[in-house]
Amino acid sequence: MDIKDRIRLIMEKENMIAGTFADSIGVQQSTLSHVINGRNRPSLDVVMKIHQRYNYIKLEWLLYGIGDMINENSSASEVLSPSASINPSYSDHSFPSLFDQNPENAGVEPENSKNRKEIALETPVLDTKPAVIQEIKYIERPHRKITEIRIFFDDNTYETFRGEK
Repeated sequence: MDIKDRIRLIMEKENMIAGTFADSIGVQQSTLSHVINGRNRPSLDVVMKIHQRYNYIKLEWLLYGIGDMINENSSASEVLSPSASINPSYSDHSFPSLFDQNPENAGVEPENSKNRKEIALETPVLDTKPAVIQEIKYIERPHRKITEIRIFFDDNTYETFRGEK
């Protein structure tokens, strides 16, 4: 089963046509149509919008078809009512949020700006190496003379002009 088939199953479960489903997840109808018809594969943005809107759907199932479709941790109201899953937060907390506190820097306070000391930059030391001068020599070739000129005509004839020797 391909990801487009799994998206179709979600649409059937929600009793939605493609246009309504696209509106519910916030993507263009043409984008969803291309995915369902197999023209394009869904982008990560489309997959995440589906997962955020219908967060009772397991992300592993949606992406890879692994396991069950419905998350065991979701409540019955989330599974039965699409309006209950409007909250875009993840129900599975195994995925860190971009805004989660970093445990490594949790107790570190930012440095106080009034206690900072300014350090003057060192003056640059000028390099006193002598400049390299390159010379370009032009080698003159002997003067050339025209020995022959040919003019071709559209009737497949030509004339040759020879220079004086």
